[in-house]
Amino acid sequence: MADVFLRQLLAGRDFARADPAAGQMANFVYLIGDPATRECVVVDPAWDVRGVVLAAEESGYKLVGALATHYHPDHVGGSMFGLRVEGLARLLELRGVKVWVHKQEADGLKRVTGLSDGDLVQADGGDTLRVGTVEIRLLHTPGHTPGSQCFLVGNRLVAGDTLFVQGCGRVDLPGGDPEEMYRSLQRLAALPDDTLLYPGHDYADRPQSTIGDEKRGNVYLRAQSLDDWQRLMGVA
Repeated sequence: MADVFLRQLLAGRDFARADPAAGQMANFVYLIGDPATRECVVVDPAWDVRGVVLAAEESGYKLVGALATHYHPDHVGGSMFGLRVEGLARLLELRGVKVWVHKQEADGLKRVTGLSDGDLVQADGGDTLRVGTVEIRLLHTPGHTPGSQCFLVGNRLVAGDTLFVQGCGRVDLPGGDPEEMYRSLQRLAALPDDTLLYPGHDYADRPQSTIGDEKRGNVYLRAQSLDDWQRLMGVA
């Protein structure tokens, strides 16, 4: 596989440093690119979009696209808890790129961001995107939202709000589905143990993990059946 540039940026530390809400939400934004072509895409740009763009440029990369894990405003922009969060609409003002979103998430993303069909590439699970020679595989992982997706780049998994270090995404918000989340987590658990996990939030004692470590220590991956999982989530 080609060399991969993958940079993990933390809200409140690497960008949006003066925004206490961004720091409290602890979103991760990711840059994924090809060191040969110096092109990259950004995953879930929000809170301080110019700061994210500058981070890409300071790393020596040109932004050529955006990927959305799901449509919640802390990941793509919009209104949340009385706050107005910058996101994809601001990115398209700064850089006229396309946004890759799962087809089941497109309507929600348009609703919260104000983007149009022409701004989006509506993808399906199993689709791939190339950035230079780097291949990004899109995995449909419903449960947190109907069109949640993760991105697999070689042995690196950018998991959004599907799988966290020692946790998983909520299933009690609109569009959440406990059974779908269970199935999605089972699919992620089937990835090789050395797959590196890059979550959507900094909610644990470390910013990254591996699928093997999560299978051993993450209670949400240890459920032996759907019934066990539902009891764990309090929905049995």
